[in-house]
Amino acid sequence: MSDTDDFLRKILKRSKVIAVVGVSMNTVRPSYYVARYLSLKGYRVIPVNPGHAGKTLFGETVVADLSEISAPVDMVDIFRRSEAVPPIVDQALAHLPTLKTIWMQIGVEHAAAAAKAEAQGIDVIQNRCPKIEYQRLFGELRMGGFATGVISSKL
Repeated sequence: MSDTDDFLRKILKRSKVIAVVGVSMNTVRPSYYVARYLSLKGYRVIPVNPGHAGKTLFGETVVADLSEISAPVDMVDIFRRSEAVPPIVDQALAHLPTLKTIWMQIGVEHAAAAAKAEAQGIDVIQNRCPKIEYQRLFGELRMGGFATGVISSKL
């Protein structure tokens, strides 16, 4: 399925629990501020990063990998290199039947892993950011520093 606005909007509305694979504890990293934004929008964000397992982020305990999550997961958001995607998708598929979406961040794509997930009935988004799409589709781009209508060379 193509990533139409209606398709993306449907995914963002139906998702409630998002596991973010590759989330950073560093507040200036995109994986941190995307996960934080999603948590502030009411999503339950489960942080996944083996280097920070056991720490707390956004009120949740960081887990080493998806196999450690016992809660139902609606979406897996992947902040890893494309070559790391196949085993992540394999772990994500263990969360069927609640898993509905695998979302690969900007710059992350893997056709074979996407096809495997889609064959299991999972919606797959590649090379996009849920934070940017949420802001774009729900009228919040101004809050994200985009399309402010102000042109200036002054800081």
